[in-house]
Amino acid sequence: MPEVVLYGQPGCHLCEDAEAALEALRRSRPFALRVVDINSDDDLARRYVFEIPVIEVDGAVVTRAPVDLRAVTAALDAPASTEGRR
Repeated sequence: MPEVVLYGQPGCHLCEDAEAALEALRRSRPFALRVVDINSDDDLARRYVFEIPVIEVDGAVVTRAPVDLRAVTAALDAPASTEGRR
């Protein structure tokens, strides 16, 4: 099953919107969703503070603010590669 990671932070309305959109997308495509608070890690905070929300599919960043759910869907629908998917 693919893993989708949403990087964001509390109080970010764009992050909340992205999470709601991902939850809706899960109704039609199975994937594991992990939400990560960038404030939990200094490196993540430095890397993504001006780009959240950021969404990865199986370890590859597929979209940043503004979130493009078509890119997420395309990544989920792509055949599993030997490198990227577990």
